[in-house]
Amino acid sequence: MSNGLFDLSADVAVVIGGTGGLGGAMADALAGCGAKVAVVGRSAQRGAVRVEAIQAAGGQALFQSADVLSSDSLAAARDEIQSQFGTVSVLVNAAGGNRPDATLPPGSDFCKLPLDAWRDVFDLNLVGGVLLPSQVFGQSMVEAEQGSIINIASMSGMIPLSRVVAYSAAKAAVINLTQFLSREWATTGVRVNAISPGFFPAEQNRALLYNEDGSLSERGSQIIGHTPMGRFGTAEELGGAVCWLASRAGSSFVTGQNVVVDGGFSSVTI
Repeated sequence: MSNGLFDLSADVAVVIGGTGGLGGAMADALAGCGAKVAVVGRSAQRGAVRVEAIQAAGGQALFQSADVLSSDSLAAARDEIQSQFGTVSVLVNAAGGNRPDATLPPGSDFCKLPLDAWRDVFDLNLVGGVLLPSQVFGQSMVEAEQGSIINIASMSGMIPLSRVVAYSAAKAAVINLTQFLSREWATTGVRVNAISPGFFPAEQNRALLYNEDGSLSERGSQIIGHTPMGRFGTAEELGGAVCWLASRAGSSFVTGQNVVVDGGFSSVTI
């Protein structure tokens, strides 16, 4: 286990969306720094795999199911986690995603984008992805006068990328809400920040980045060509940022920030 600035041995961390690839890697990193980690998601099977991996590496973890679009479900999850591990001091909001009918393929008509698809993407990424978990777990943090909330935004929330219009708009709202909450809770001991990953191949975007034969798609090639480091990121490369923002010793004066982990993608303007 680590110590010093990245020592989280006194913390209980909740990773909502910890059953996914990026959320799971962040759960691993937090546990590696000593935190007790609650992996929250819908799939008990995937949650058990993540918990077993953390425990096998010497960490402490449990799985808790919850519906991120239900305050009652989240409150029940919070109470169960705190009964087993103690007061939650770190919340990582890593739930999110897109849906095909909320994207705009080349030549499609923006005016025909289905409203229900737009709403679903906003509900998943903004309402369930940040708003409700921050209300439920943030209440406990404010009462305890300490805590770190880390929202997972996206490069597309900073730059309105083509095709993923609803997702981009929702993630832009995540960054805005992060800044609002950081100001709202600045004197309570609760810090609120965001991480905007660049391009990390995962289940949700792999078909956009790669062809069926494993070669880069046209879009994947364009992204690599725009990234100074010349590659995609790996999930483990988010670990340092999340542990730093979780740590009171390491980032006690950091709030309202959007930490970009993108291999330099956002630094290229031409």
